[in-house]
Amino acid sequence: MDDAPTWEPPPQGTGPGGLPPGAGLEVCYRHPSEVTGVHCTRCGRPICPDCMRPAAVGYQCPDCLAAAGGSSRHRARLTVHRQGRLTRAIIGLNVAMFAVEVLVGGPGMLFAPNTLKLYNLGALYPWAVAAGQWWRLITAMFLHAGVLHIALNMWALWLFGTLIEEAFGPVRFLTIYFVSGFLGSVSSYLFSNPNVVAVGASGAIFGLLGAWIAYNFRRRSTAFGAMNLRSAITIVALNLVLGFSIAGIDIFAHLGGLVGGAVAGVLADGFGTPRTRTRVAVAGMAALVVLGVVLVVYRTGILVPQIAPFG
Repeated sequence: MDDAPTWEPPPQGTGPGGLPPGAGLEVCYRHPSEVTGVHCTRCGRPICPDCMRPAAVGYQCPDCLAAAGGSSRHRARLTVHRQGRLTRAIIGLNVAMFAVEVLVGGPGMLFAPNTLKLYNLGALYPWAVAAGQWWRLITAMFLHAGVLHIALNMWALWLFGTLIEEAFGPVRFLTIYFVSGFLGSVSSYLFSNPNVVAVGASGAIFGLLGAWIAYNFRRRSTAFGAMNLRSAITIVALNLVLGFSIAGIDIFAHLGGLVGGAVAGVLADGFGTPRTRTRVAVAGMAALVVLGVVLVVYRTGILVPQIAPFG
């Protein structure tokens, strides 16, 4: 594999393009008059819209693209074959769990889910979480209330999961999915009726949409980024309207996942200097999880005095 061209940030002082010291902005390494927040995913150099070359993950600069040379076609073919590998795995896991639901609860689970069966399989039930069953905040993400519920969620996950997995890469994609799904469950636990059982992957899916909005907002100066941003905002807006209008939809899980995913997307996309981006991303993701845990502890402190311990 060819080495990416090296680049060092400009010295302190008044930078190219007239940027004052400490402005927190960068300029394109090839066009010093162009301010940008986008970096080449290979070498980390700042690049303006004219220098952005679409890659399997984000954008590369012209020099890195040229350095890749003859291996680019081979890499593109590998990307196509591996596209959405983790997305497919998550879909497979959800479908497998739904099969377990039907095996345990009978054919009626296809269209008229049994709440008690869902509870026994790990659905989110606030009173049970308050009694110490915190694992329900995760297991509820893999259960669904009927065939229509899982069909719609898995269709949305396939559409957006493959895009986002390709944009962020598998590790960051999986981190965004689980962090935003956890925060969606936390939001449901925090604000929903404690007497209602909740299931579904929609919190995590809204988190992916939030990350996709954050990713394309950063690239809104490009035609492709602006188009993706408009379509993602439209989809989210329509789904939120439906969520507020139709009874039985856990809108708090949607909102918690959306906000958590947007923040996770900003962290995963990276900001700061190339040397500190990974540390900032890891620390930020950890902070989101810690925030979720703190909110769960807070809500539990409210509910516990109202219940007798579960057996």
